[in-house]
Amino acid sequence: MRKEEAAEVLLIEGREVRVTHPGKPYFSRQTQLSKLDLVRYYLSVAAGALAGIQDRPVVLKRFVEGAEGEAFYQKRAPARRPQWLRTVTLSFPSGRTAEEVVVDDAAGLAWIVNLGCIELHPHPVRTSDLDHPNELRVDLDPGPGVRWADVRRVALEVKSLLEEMGLRGWPKTSGSRGIHVNARIQSRWTFGEVRRAALALSREVERRAPTIATSKWWKEERHGVFLDYNQNAKDRTTCSAYSVRPLPDARVSAPLRWDEVPGCDPADFTVLTVPKRLAEMGAPHADVDAHAGSLEKLLEVAAEDEAAGLGDAPWPPHFRKMEGEAPRVAPSRAAKKPRTKMPLLVIANSPSREAALAGLERWKKKHSEVARFFAVDDVLIDSMRGRSSTWTRIRVNLRHVPEALRPAQETPDPDDDPTREWRKLPS
Repeated sequence: MRKEEAAEVLLIEGREVRVTHPGKPYFSRQTQLSKLDLVRYYLSVAAGALAGIQDRPVVLKRFVEGAEGEAFYQKRAPARRPQWLRTVTLSFPSGRTAEEVVVDDAAGLAWIVNLGCIELHPHPVRTSDLDHPNELRVDLDPGPGVRWADVRRVALEVKSLLEEMGLRGWPKTSGSRGIHVNARIQSRWTFGEVRRAALALSREVERRAPTIATSKWWKEERHGVFLDYNQNAKDRTTCSAYSVRPLPDARVSAPLRWDEVPGCDPADFTVLTVPKRLAEMGAPHADVDAHAGSLEKLLEVAAEDEAAGLGDAPWPPHFRKMEGEAPRVAPSRAAKKPRTKMPLLVIANSPSREAALAGLERWKKKHSEVARFFAVDDVLIDSMRGRSSTWTRIRVNLRHVPEALRPAQETPDPDDDPTREWRKLPS
């Protein structure tokens, strides 16, 4: 039997933090990083990372087998935790409550990273007021094949609109394929009102840049860059500044100055480059808390949309049906509109994005005559999130394929949806 590796004990600002299995590989496919390397990265950028999570409840997204393993979400704070680590009790739309971790200092940051938290997922509220967010979050999510240049162009449209609305946007790379723009707001509005403002912003950006931006929730209706207004719904979190993402190059969600956005490349910001950048230029978002603005103008835009007949847009699937919300069904499945039904096939379901993409490639090879008709937005890659697990679903839209050539639905390959069992249970 292999002897268990001794823990590494770090003394951080007078507090001891044990790093268990410090040599365990957390990144191994391109960049080589151990768990201890990851802890040391976060300590090196603690001044910036803490600005995004300090005094906020944090959802623990744990990669206990490293970046190449399956992640799971843990809302509740572990029973075994240091006495000096704060918690706060949140309530959720389901009516349930959870005691969640609050990180106040570098020791707390190191402690949650030791649990396998490669990414940091804070709620947009302070512990002093859990019902009123102090941050509006604009998540720019590009569809498959969308150019990075278009993501940057949409980000600049967001900047311009926010300024017209009396708000200041703070951009950062998502650490993957998108850009996040956060705006600090006064803690005066409920989650529902903040989401309503975010929806109005998304729709207005779509009107200003209709060829590259979309506010459409259903992927089969999207094109270009999706402005995910639902990231502002209660209980939703996004990765915060300086978060490491589980990509082979250990890419980081990096805060930017606006003058950097037109020429930035997300691949430039990794665990190996960001600490030096922070040390040399300081934190680009250091004074974000000095710029809390009002949502009043955005809510006026929302009221104008509603008066013009634009109702509420779909909520995430695990939320209860909301008043004024249209039927929560994809257009392709809407029985009353058969002409809009899209010919969609489910190709793969897997907790591993790479396994799902490999399944797509096998399908395209098998159906090469069909695949040649696809436009870039005919492949729909969904990052699905259940109660405590994530998985990737891949579908293809056959709308550009002649009907005589369209294949029938086959058993997805792979077909591993981790939520299938509990979704079969009675509600």
